Amino acid sequence: MKAVVLAGGYATRMWPITKHRPKMFLPIGESTVVDRIFAELEGDERIDEVYVSTNERFAPDFEAHLADSEFEKPQLSIEETSEEEDKFGVVGALAQLIDRENVDDDLLVIAGDNLMSFDVPEFLDYFERQNAPTLAAYDVGSREKAKSYGLVELEDDRVVDFQEKPDDPRSTLVSIACYAFPADSLSLLPTYLEEGNNPDEPGWFVQWLQNHEPTYAYSFEGAWFDIGTPESYLDAVAWHLDGESLVADSATIEETSIGDNVHVMGDVALDNTNLDHAVIFPKATVRDADIRRSIIDEGTHLEELDLAGALIGAHTTITNGSKH
Repeated sequence: MKAVVLAGGYATRMWPITKHRPKMFLPIGESTVVDRIFAELEGDERIDEVYVSTNERFAPDFEAHLADSEFEKPQLSIEETSEEEDKFGVVGALAQLIDRENVDDDLLVIAGDNLMSFDVPEFLDYFERQNAPTLAAYDVGSREKAKSYGLVELEDDRVVDFQEKPDDPRSTLVSIACYAFPADSLSLLPTYLEEGNNPDEPGWFVQWLQNHEPTYAYSFEGAWFDIGTPESYLDAVAWHLDGESLVADSATIEETSIGDNVHVMGDVALDNTNLDHAVIFPKATVRDADIRRSIIDEGTHLEELDLAGALIGAHTTITNGSKH
């Protein structure tokens, strides 16, 4: 079996934090979003190769990241795009990868920016029992949230209807970006695209596929985060930290209050500051400040600020409200 980790998004909703780094490298505790996935794939003997599908702009970042990692399976497979407007859709990119890498095995497709509480090997066990296209499904608990995803309607575990981003959701059970396809189903991808179907989201392919052959859903409870916004990233960090804080040994802290779900990285200097639900990247300096639900990038210098819901880009200096 092969696996594809989708890592080609530009995460423009999280700029400037993700302008010069893939969002998959955002830390979740001592690991990163994508390394959590790599670790599970590395440990499953059914998977012999892991293709990391990313774009030309971020390819050097992934090359360096993988070279420094202990993972042996992941290898880059580069999309021929470097800007958001060049992208030809996830389904189009997947079809290109299958052709480029000559994939003719069963295939696991998983988004590199998703944090999921279920174990990927358990999902693959379920897929093997069904021996049919399988997706992971999660109850988001809100019809408003469901509008942003692919809505799944089931009879027992079989998908009987699928709506991509419906205006009027009939339920709150959605498909997340984790799919397993038998090799035979992958041969239908070119047909799907040649018929002019939507190349953007895998959900559109699943919607089309479930009308052609039985398709099943692995429903799970617990946690799922689609890390595409600052809010979802901070929520994922909070889920991982579970109310605790994580402060690097090399951080310097004076007269500072550190609240819930705070991650302070290496060589950060904090003085007379209150932090709550915040992520502070390495070598930042924060003095006389109140920081809530914010992400402060590396090498930043902040003084005399009250910030809530802020994204501060790397190597920015803001003192007493003025930016340098």
